[in-house]
This record gives sequence, C-alpha cells and structure tokens, in this order.
Amino acid sequence: MEKVILTADDSASVRQMVSYTLKQHGYDVIEAADGKDALTKLEGRKVDMIITDLNMPNLDGIGLIRGARALPPCRFIPIIMLTTESQDSKKQEGKAAGATGWIVKPFQPEQLIAVIKRVLG
Repeated sequence: MEKVILTADDSASVRQMVSYTLKQHGYDVIEAADGKDALTKLEGRKVDMIITDLNMPNLDGIGLIRGARALPPCRFIPIIMLTTESQDSKKQEGKAAGATGWIVKPFQPEQLIAVIKRVLG
C-alpha cells in the first residue's frame, strides 16, 4: 500500500515541486496551503508523514506540529520541517514541538527522498 504524505506550504510552487517529487517515487500526496488547512485535511485521515514549511499564514509549521501531535493517529508519525529557516533556535523550537527532522530550502529532490526513505523505512 502506498504511503500517504501530507505537505503544507503557503507557496504553490513549492507544494507542486514537493508533490511532484513524492509522486514520482510512488507516494500519495495530500497538499495543504497552510497549517490550518493541513489540520483540517488530517481529520479522519491516516497519513504516514507530514512535511511542513515553518512560516505560513493562519497557522505556522510549529502550530501545525503541535496540533498534529495532539491527534492520536499523528502522535508518532514523522514530521519534517522544510523551510528557509536554518537558525538553531528555530530548529530547537521545532524539535520541542515534535518535529522529526529539518531540511533547509532550496532542497534537492534526491535529498528529500533520501530523508523520507530514512524516516519511513
């Protein structure tokens, strides 16, 4: 069965690139425009992983991680931050909220797939 990955980013071009990369490697993708949209799309759905931007309107990536971790089906799934932010303080904040990993944009598609394969097994 295909793994389902939810990707949240307010940039349509980044969402398209991430989605295209994941679909090329056999993953099902659910796209969300921000953290609030992502939490709505998580309701009643099982996903295997979340990839989220940090800076988004309505609800940022940290808020999305906290919200997702509060949902029993998402308590232990991998959540990767895909963001332009690279400061250690932001990484610590992400980790404290429950992020599994961190990828800094711009990213290479191979790098993204390598991280996904590592954390999803």
